[in-house]
Amino acid sequence: MNLPYQFFIAFRYFRSKKKHGGISINTFISIAGVALGVMTLLTVLSVMSGFHEDLQGKILGANAHVIVQNYEGRIKDYQSVREKINRIGGVAGSSPVVYGQVMLRFGSRVSGVVIRGIDPEVERDTTDLLNKLKAGSIKGLSDDGTAPGIIIGREILRNLGLFVGDEIEMISPIGEMGPLGMIPKMKKFRVVGYFEAGMYEYDSTLAFIDIHVAQNFLGLRDEITAVEVKIDDPSRAPEIASKIEKILSLPYIARDWMQMNRNLFSALKLEKIVMFIILTLIILVASFNIVSNLIMIVIEKAREIAIMKAMGATSRGVMSIFMIQGLIIGITGTVFGVFGGYILCELLKTYKFINLPADVYYLSYLPVKISLFDFIIVPAAAILISFLATIYPSWQAAKLDPVEPLRYE
Repeated sequence: MNLPYQFFIAFRYFRSKKKHGGISINTFISIAGVALGVMTLLTVLSVMSGFHEDLQGKILGANAHVIVQNYEGRIKDYQSVREKINRIGGVAGSSPVVYGQVMLRFGSRVSGVVIRGIDPEVERDTTDLLNKLKAGSIKGLSDDGTAPGIIIGREILRNLGLFVGDEIEMISPIGEMGPLGMIPKMKKFRVVGYFEAGMYEYDSTLAFIDIHVAQNFLGLRDEITAVEVKIDDPSRAPEIASKIEKILSLPYIARDWMQMNRNLFSALKLEKIVMFIILTLIILVASFNIVSNLIMIVIEKAREIAIMKAMGATSRGVMSIFMIQGLIIGITGTVFGVFGGYILCELLKTYKFINLPADVYYLSYLPVKISLFDFIIVPAAAILISFLATIYPSWQAAKLDPVEPLRYE
């Protein structure tokens, strides 16, 4: 199959005028500009996707996919509620939980925390946080008659200067009424372990105690404050939450993890979009190199363009030559950029040679997630920008008057 003459001429103009062949320095700079822009954009988007996935994993590890509560703040017959929830398709498990805001005191140090009263036997069915214990055991939560156990976050441990085995006081602002007003309720607990979720928000404010101890301390008797639900597919959380609300009806409400962290993930999504727009400017700058390169070629090849027109080449055919040449530059740069971006992402993912301060970011390396969507949309955008950059210089070549360059020949 014979190719149109436009392709042969475009490939000829693509090469340098020197005898050794190769491409011209201007063409090389244009290709390198596109390749650098594509590689940078793919790498940054992959790193941001990695951060998003890592953050999502930590949130889902510390929280249930769906939390069921009611407007009264207390759930009485929670076992029947759990049975109804567990019968819904897609639900992997559920567990009762008691939430409360208290203060922990050790010596002269005080820290406000959220306690989560859990049933150690079923809590592992809904969250993974207790699998991240750095010291101690969940078995120590049971009340041995002296001081019940408590598992706290790593930052609480640091802030209060605690060690596993120390005794601390838990203070609740809601207590019994006395002659001088409300008397805070106090109880001693023994630190039986600590966890590290990887997020400061959880490590500095969350503590676990046995659900029965929490009920007695907060005056809930045999009631709970919420039911945590785990789903087989976390992306179906809004759908399952809607089903739970229909089955239980009012006064029960179900909130999924996406709804509870909407602002955070919306901010990350917006940041990724903004970075895509900003880094696309690198490709736009490279497209100006393509424009200037083609304009210089049009000026250099004015005599040859005139000869082609005199031999019968149409304006459309001349325009096609330079559009094909610009596309060759754009596609070549894009291909190199995609390969470079993929290799760089794999190196970051495998060897983790960029270190981060773990005590600040809770990450010791840059997380990377290679997304097929990113590796499709970025090259497509780069090729489109390169194509648009060829229109003006190609149009200038097409409208060239063949008489002027050949007048003095």
